[in-house]
Parts: sequence; structure tokens; C-alpha cells
Amino acid sequence: MVLSKEKKALDLSPFPDGSGYYGMFGGRFVPETLMPALEELEQAYMHFQNDQAFQAELQFYLEHYVGRPTPLYQAARLGEVLGLPRLYLKREDLNHTGSHKMNNALGQALLAKHMGKQRLIAETGAGQHGVAVATAAALLGLACTVFMGEEDMSRQEPNVLRMQLLQAEVRPVHSGSKTLKDATNEALREWIAVLEHTHYVIGSVVGPHPYPRMVRDFQSIIGQEVSAQVREREGGIPSYLVACIGGGSNALGLFAPFVQEKEVQLIGVEAGGRGLEGNQHAASLQRGRPGVLHGALSYLLQDQEGQVASVHSISAGLDYPGVGPEHSHLKMSKRARYVSATDTEALEAFHLLAGKEGILPALESAHALAYLHPLAAEMKSAGRQGEVVVLNLSGRGDKDLSVLMQHGGVGRASE
Repeated sequence: MVLSKEKKALDLSPFPDGSGYYGMFGGRFVPETLMPALEELEQAYMHFQNDQAFQAELQFYLEHYVGRPTPLYQAARLGEVLGLPRLYLKREDLNHTGSHKMNNALGQALLAKHMGKQRLIAETGAGQHGVAVATAAALLGLACTVFMGEEDMSRQEPNVLRMQLLQAEVRPVHSGSKTLKDATNEALREWIAVLEHTHYVIGSVVGPHPYPRMVRDFQSIIGQEVSAQVREREGGIPSYLVACIGGGSNALGLFAPFVQEKEVQLIGVEAGGRGLEGNQHAASLQRGRPGVLHGALSYLLQDQEGQVASVHSISAGLDYPGVGPEHSHLKMSKRARYVSATDTEALEAFHLLAGKEGILPALESAHALAYLHPLAAEMKSAGRQGEVVVLNLSGRGDKDLSVLMQHGGVGRASE
């Protein structure tokens, strides 16, 4: 069945509050030297959010440069295998640069230009956010520096080359685990030194207020389009929304317009890595506890001494020990549920989609795809297998070919 829009809404809005909190999560936990920049950014964002000329310019680029709206594709062959006859994929992989990251990168870059900034800096893990920021900088005539962990540079070499071809400086980070967490640390240190002329483009719904809200708002175009597309195709709203979770921007982009529709189940799929029993995973919402990371209070993975824990995922974009504060609130309020998929399950899902639909998903998206198996079993048990499921295909898998080759990626069976 398809749910009608007349159903009662769940009152979880407005969030965040005036101090940038989602329930108990969020806020600004930063050095005093950063507070003026965050206040300037919040004021500018609130102004341009209601500026018709700014919004018209952003919509122009989203339509004519990024390629929106992205299709909502009914994956009939995949759905037949899984027993999900009304399975749809939101094709964010078809955006210019190959992922949902361009929605936010373009929005923030345009905001920075209107604020009079001349330079963008960013952190990146899988490289898609870095590519998107470098692309937006080239489009708008801004300088660009991207911080990337040495480990991620090795496993995402094609995206490093793409950023360099776009005239961005890619600055390797050699400290810590040499992944996304450490790249974020370095980007924050850089920003403190160059606040006057530089804007830091955070790539997910993490960090100090107003970043979680701002990134969610720029990404919510995903869910807005899904709402209109499902109504046109099915005459109502979806029953299940599924997305992978690292920091959480593609998931919140899908979830946000449906949060008050309490009949719509929101499912986020974290990186289970090599299993949740040890420390070789990145399942912050399932195995973490509240703490402060990169300027905000949220769930994060910590060791027994309260230090940020080392994490693992086959996917560079999910290899992060924390998650956005709004996801933390959605978990605590039980509005959304959070599950996980292992490296092996993600690889199997990658090959299943490739073989059945001719689509190579990003390894991040493959984690969400992996959860369709248990979801289908759950729906069958409840007699709901005919309901509408929408999965956010957040990116394409070109960037992951070297990782796939390391794991015997050629010649897998499609079932």
C-alpha cells in the first residue's frame, strides 16, 4: 500500500533550536577564535535562505549544471530477486561529479561567494565531497584546498587526480589514522588561521552549528523530489526510506521532508566493517555513546578512556567515528532506526545491483543496498512486501574500482 498524506504528523520540529541543539545533541564546542566566523556564517545563511535572488541562482545551477531533478528509478529486476516489487532507487549517482555531495558543495560555495570569501577549504574521505567542492570552486572562480588522509588518498586515487585537474590543492594528512577524522582536524586548524577570506565547506551534517542544519537543508532537495516523484508514480508517499550513514548527509537529505510523517519508516545503514563485536567497524549510532567531536555533541565511538576510537570500513566515506547530531536525536527519539551492513555484505550488494540493473553503486551506497535483504524478510513477515521502498543511491562506484579489485571484484555472480 501507499500511505496518503492525510496521516497524522509526528511533531519533531522545529529543529534545531536557537542554540543549534537537536534535543540534547548539537551545539558549538569550538575555540573562542571560531565563534565570530560561525556567527557570521549563521547570519549570512539565515539571510540568503530567504533571499529570492540567491535561491533563484542556486536553483539555476542545480537544474542546468548539476542535472536536477535526479530520476527515481524502479529497480524491477533487483526487486524481483529480493521480493520487493515496488523498490525505487533515487539516482543521486547521476548528479554532476557522481554523488549527492554536489548539492551541498554548490550551496555552500555560492553562499561563500555572496559573503565575499575568495577561498574554499574542505575535508574529504571518499573524495566525492572534495571533488564537488573543487568543481564548485572552479565554477564560481574561487581558490580551493582539500584536506585528505593519506590512507584515503591511496584508496581513492582517481578522485585525487580529479581534484587536481580541477585546479584544487590536495593537501595530504599524515597524522592519526590518516582518514576522514584526521582530515577534518587539519581543515579546522587551517580555518582558524584564515577566517577572514576563507570558508570551510563541511561535507556532512556534522560540526558546530549552523553546519548540521545548513547541510541538511541543502541536501533536503533529495527528499523533496522523492516526495513529488512517488506521489506522481504511486499516488502517495513511501512506506520505507533507506540510506547509508557515515556523517549522515545523504540520509538526512532523504529523510528530512518525511520526518513528521510518522508512518514512513526511516532506516539508516551504518558501516559494520568486519563485525560489531570488535572495534573494526564505524557504527557510531549502534556502538557509540554521546560525546563531543569536531564541534558538536553527538554519538561517537570512544575507547574506555573516552578517547575517539579507531574505526574501519571498506568504504572511505563511511570510515568516520561520529555522526551528525540530528541523527543522534532521531535515534534517541526512536523516530529513525539504525542498522548496519558488513564489508562483505556491502560487496555482495554491489555485485547484485551491478548484475541485475547495470548500475555500479558507490561502496557507501552498497551498505544501504545490503540491508534490503533483511528488510524484505521483515516486510514479508509483516505482510507488507508490496509497499513502496525508496533507497537513496548516494553515489556511483567508479571511484571504488581499485578497492573492488583488491577484494576480487571481477567476475562475481549476480545472485
